[in-house]
Amino acid sequence: MQYKIIGGTFPVVTCNLSNGESMITESGAMVWMTANMEMATTGGGLGKMFSKAFSGESMFQNIWTANGDAMIAFGSSFPGRIVPIEVGPGKSWILQKRSFLAAERGVRVEYVGTDELGRLGYDDLRRLCAGGCDVVVCTHASNVTGNVVDLRLVSQIAHDAGALLIVDASQSAGCIPIDMGEMGIDVVCFTGHKGLMGPQGTGGLAVAGGIDVRPWNMGGTGVSS
Repeated sequence: MQYKIIGGTFPVVTCNLSNGESMITESGAMVWMTANMEMATTGGGLGKMFSKAFSGESMFQNIWTANGDAMIAFGSSFPGRIVPIEVGPGKSWILQKRSFLAAERGVRVEYVGTDELGRLGYDDLRRLCAGGCDVVVCTHASNVTGNVVDLRLVSQIAHDAGALLIVDASQSAGCIPIDMGEMGIDVVCFTGHKGLMGPQGTGGLAVAGGIDVRPWNMGGTGVSS
């Protein structure tokens, strides 16, 4: 499969497939295609379908297969960039909700579901972590539903799997007590302008002892002054 990303604010990715090659995508992502592409739809079982629906994801996944040399294009329904990433053994990714667009068949996309009230599916999380993982990332609280995640339980699940726990506390810092040691949090991220009543553009990253963080980017002179 060969691909090319084209466009600016609303880009698309065009994929050229050889006979028999397949791709998976979320329902509604196909933009155009040649006539010799065949589609099948799967939901992964009733439980997974409802879990995905409660999480805000599409209940269905489409499988597109080329019947001869073919071309198909996929695009997002909201503005942004299409970023290609390599997936393989030891190269799995944690993605933001609704950020998956398409992949070659064989890539497995898994979701930690929620119930009808938006509460995190802890059994789902435990199942997905059972084979071992490197990191678990979750929010502490939702500014949409008001639900608060049981970080002690999530920490236990993550650490049992050999993973670090990274918590986004942007909605809870300053409103709900956070004790990294007692809750088993390895890294906590927060913004200053919400519950902490700080100015816009401020925030912080607290890292537990013994964890080495490699900077993604460095700049400015404030650290030296």
